[in-house]
Amino acid sequence: METYAIHKNAMVAPRKARMTIDLIRGKRVNEAVAILKNTNTKSSRLIEKVLNSAVANATNNYNAKLEDLVVSECFVNPGVVLKRVKPASRSRIDRRDKRTSHITVKVSDGKEA
Repeated sequence: METYAIHKNAMVAPRKARMTIDLIRGKRVNEAVAILKNTNTKSSRLIEKVLNSAVANATNNYNAKLEDLVVSECFVNPGVVLKRVKPASRSRIDRRDKRTSHITVKVSDGKEA
């Protein structure tokens, strides 16, 4: 059974989050949580929350065993871009884009529904 969890509009740039999410793709859930706990980035803390939510969905809704779960699919898509302005030299303004992400994590135990 495959279950998933999504965090929309996470306040982290997609490019930075993809570097972290590449570390856990295809790993067992216990190993993925250990990797995320030892990675000191903001995106690793956000991805860990999404992973825990996907695991909770699998165990509570479909009675899956934690030992059997594997991160089958995970990806980061770009979210909305918040446009902010900052004063620049010679009385100008610069635009600063605050990028957001949609983080999706799917876990599977390899069995059909």
